[in-house]
Amino acid sequence: MDVKLYKKTGVDLSFTAPPSKSYSHRALICAALADGPSEILSPLFSDDISITCRGLSALGVELSRSDGSILVEGTGGVFPDMGEVTIDCGNSGTSLRFLTTLSLLSPSDVLLTGSRRMMERPIGGLADAIMQSGGVIRYFGEEGCPPLRISGEFIGGKVVVDASKSSQFISSLMLCGPYSDIPLEIMPKGSVASRSYIDITADVMKSFGADVVLNTDGCWEIKQGTYSSGKYHVEGDYSSASYLFATAAVCGGSVTVNNLNPASVQGDFRFLEALLCMGCSISYGESSVRVVSEGILKGIEIDMSSCPDVVQTLAAVCVFAKTRSIISGISHLKYKESDRIDAVRRMVEGCGAGFEEAGDDTIIITPGDLHGFELHPEDDHRTAMSGAVIGLGTGDVTIKDAECVSKSYPGFWDDLMEAGLLEEWF
Repeated sequence: MDVKLYKKTGVDLSFTAPPSKSYSHRALICAALADGPSEILSPLFSDDISITCRGLSALGVELSRSDGSILVEGTGGVFPDMGEVTIDCGNSGTSLRFLTTLSLLSPSDVLLTGSRRMMERPIGGLADAIMQSGGVIRYFGEEGCPPLRISGEFIGGKVVVDASKSSQFISSLMLCGPYSDIPLEIMPKGSVASRSYIDITADVMKSFGADVVLNTDGCWEIKQGTYSSGKYHVEGDYSSASYLFATAAVCGGSVTVNNLNPASVQGDFRFLEALLCMGCSISYGESSVRVVSEGILKGIEIDMSSCPDVVQTLAAVCVFAKTRSIISGISHLKYKESDRIDAVRRMVEGCGAGFEEAGDDTIIITPGDLHGFELHPEDDHRTAMSGAVIGLGTGDVTIKDAECVSKSYPGFWDDLMEAGLLEEWF
């Protein structure tokens, strides 16, 4: 499916944020390990979450979908022997990384594979940490990338993790930490990409009863124990909401997004701080956020290392600023569903703004004579939705293969259509 966006001005809209993809993934892993049945309330139903569910099923976890929830029969950390297991994770890096450590708790040998792009995405930092803790890893392609076979055991102890390319390496270990043979200590080696997502992991684990401690030396300590089963409600997603907030910024007017936790630990919450610095006003309700803009934006200089999933959204807003913007801390975007630094370049240059790379982790966006263009998102959901933001500000933007948004926000185009922002698809 292709969609075409036309310029909109003076919007006054209200949306409901979809459930958080990050929280949904983590809740499913915790529920699968818990003692007894759990119900995940209001989870995200998307391509990525379906992949995680299929992976858990392949490991012997019983799951069923009810109206607005997922029922998970916890294993207590004891998985059945399923023989040799192969799990195709498609283009879901989160699924593959979380299932990597989880596979150590299974008596089965597990082969994890995925899409062509997945074969280029790094897993070595996590695999090296697993091998420090009793795991056995065999690669079947490029060293440090999927596909890989996991066997061995999860002893625990102190492991050193290079998480400079993804904080999910740490999160994967943390989620399984209560079930290691001895207490697990995770020591990051150097800088940690997207550190705020570790906070989400700890938040979910604590909700399921885990004892998680961040020591003063920066080491995560996971006490042995078990997760408690029960009901878990998934909060709304700030990264998905960013495209809706950005619509207010570039079109002028107001957008209210409901189903959001104003006290959330989601790092993508910081996108609102960026909009505030660019000239928007922000107000908070009990479970909603409202962004108001006069459509006059100024450039920004900001480090986005803690919230990479909204970099493309911010870049889409920056092309409408009157002055240049400098976005830093983004080197790890090269290892996402696509090379997202190059994706930003294609978007920014495509609409007529200026783009420049300054080293490995910084881009500069400068004003230009904006116009419509055709965007190929290369199967990256965030590129497609960020392109829609530009289209609503400039008009005449066609997004090819737009169905890729199903990875994280399946109802995105429907929400735009219902709001009167999308009129043409083919």
